[in-house]
Amino acid sequence: MSSAFASPPATICGKPLGLASVHASALVGLTATPVSVEVCCTRGPAFFQLVGLAEAAVREARVRVASALGRLGVLLDEYAVTVNLAPADQKKGGAALDLAIAVGILVAIGEAPSEGVASTLFLGELSLDGYLRPVRGVLPQLKGALAIGLARAVVPERNALEAGSVQGLDVRVAGALDQVLEHARGRRALGRAVATPYEPRLASGFGDLADVRGQATAKRALEVCAAGAHNLLMIGPPGGGKTLLARLLPSILPPLSYAEAIETTEIHSVAGLLDPDEGVVRTRPFRAPHHSVSAAGLVGGGELPRPGEVSLAHHGVLFLDELAEFQRSALEALRQPLEDGRISIVRARARAWFPARPIFVAAVNPCPCGYWGHPRRRCVCNTPARRRYLSRLSGPLLDRIDLHVAVAPVEVRTLCGESRAEPSERVRARVAEARRIQLSRRTAGLVNAAQNATLELAELERVTGLDKNAKQLVAQAVERLGLSARAYARVLRVARTIADLDGADRVAASHIAEAVQARLLDRQPLR
Repeated sequence: MSSAFASPPATICGKPLGLASVHASALVGLTATPVSVEVCCTRGPAFFQLVGLAEAAVREARVRVASALGRLGVLLDEYAVTVNLAPADQKKGGAALDLAIAVGILVAIGEAPSEGVASTLFLGELSLDGYLRPVRGVLPQLKGALAIGLARAVVPERNALEAGSVQGLDVRVAGALDQVLEHARGRRALGRAVATPYEPRLASGFGDLADVRGQATAKRALEVCAAGAHNLLMIGPPGGGKTLLARLLPSILPPLSYAEAIETTEIHSVAGLLDPDEGVVRTRPFRAPHHSVSAAGLVGGGELPRPGEVSLAHHGVLFLDELAEFQRSALEALRQPLEDGRISIVRARARAWFPARPIFVAAVNPCPCGYWGHPRRRCVCNTPARRRYLSRLSGPLLDRIDLHVAVAPVEVRTLCGESRAEPSERVRARVAEARRIQLSRRTAGLVNAAQNATLELAELERVTGLDKNAKQLVAQAVERLGLSARAYARVLRVARTIADLDGADRVAASHIAEAVQARLLDRQPLR
C-alpha cells in the first residue's frame, strides 16, 4: 500500500524514520484544547507506546487502532510506534483521539500523504473493524478548531447533525477508517456535513395546567417564576400537588431560542447525552435528580470535569423534590451556581467551567411526617424534630430562592368540580410576552440580562421606576422582615416581573406587595 504522495523517510543509523503530526483536541469542561498527535515509526522490534498524560481510555487506543489498521492490511508487527500527545503536561481523556492516532500512523509509515491531512481536525472513536463511532463534545471541539484557524475537520457519520450546527468550517463525515484514507489520498472525497435546520419544540409529555384543580396561588407563582426565570420553593404536606406543579412548569415556558439551543447542546454533548439523531437540543431540559445524588453529580466534577445536573438543566428546569432529604453538602454546593449562573470546577490538573442558569424549583414538606399545618391530619412531630428537619435548609440557600409558596391540600369539592382551569397555552402566551418585554430592555441598552432574575441591583433601580408608595413599602418590608441585601434585590426582581406580566412600565406598590408576600415564608413556617 505504498503512496506516491509520501515523502521518502529520513534515516537514523541506517533505519528509516517516519514522522507525522495530526491535529486533534481534548475537552476540559466546555473548552476544547488543541492536541498535536505526534507519531514516530521506525523499523525494528515491534512495540506501540503512547505518552502525553493519556488516561485509560486513550491508552487503550493502541489496541483499537492496531486492529482497525489491520483490517486495512496495515500490520504494525514490523514497526516501533511512538505516539506523543502534546502538550504533554495536560491530561487527555475519552476515545475521540483514536482517528487522529490512526491517521498519524498512516502518514508516518507513508500510507497517506501529509498534505491530505494538513489543517484538518480528526475526531472519532474506532471500532476493532475500523468503523467510526460517535464521540461526545463534537460541537465545542469544532468551535475550538475554528478558533485556532483550522480549515477542515473529519467527524463520524453519527455526529453529522451535531457538526452541521457549526458554520465556517469544512466538516466532512466518515463511516470508517478506509474512507478517511481514500479521502486523504485524494481518491474519493468524504461527504460534507450539511447545515442542521433548527426547529424549536414546545415541551411535551408534562401535562397541562388546565388539569390542576385549585392551587391558584401556586399557579400564579409558577407563572411569575416562568416569566422572569425566578427560583421557586413550594412548601406543604404530601398530596397537595407540589410535584405535579413543578413538572408542569416546562409547559408554560417559551421554546428555546437558537442561541439557547446551541449552549444547551454543547453541555449535553460534552456529557454524552446528546441524541445523534437530533443533533441539537430542541426542547428546554427538565432535570429531576433523586435526593441520593452526590454533590459532584449535582454541580459537576470528576478528575476530568463533567457537567452536573445544574448545568444539564441550563435554560430549563432543575427540580429537587423532597429538598430536605438531599445531602447538606450537595445543597450547599448549589449556592454559588444559583448566584453566579455558572459553576467552576478546579482539579490538580484541570480547571473547567460550565454554565448553570436553570429555573431552580424545589419542593419540601414542613416536617418529617409532612402534616404540620394540615387542616385535617394531625402532625406527630415535636418542635425539636421539626426544627432539625428544616435546619437542613440553610439560610444562605433559602436567600437565593426568589419565591416561597405554601401549597395547601386541595378541598374535595374542588377536586370533584367540573370546571377546567386556565390552559398552559394561554399562560405561556403571557409568559412569552413578559419575556419579550424584558428582552427589549436589553436590546435598548437599559440592562445586560435577558431575564429579570439576573438583573444587577443598579439595573433594577434603573428599570423599576418605583414611586413614593412603592419605595415606602419596600423599606417597611426590609425592616420588618429583616431581609438581606440579596433578598431585597430579589424582591425588586420579582416585582419587575409581575409588572411585566401586567404590561406596566413602572413597578407599583401592588407589584411590590405581591413580591413581598412571596418572601413571607422565608420567615414562616421555615423559621
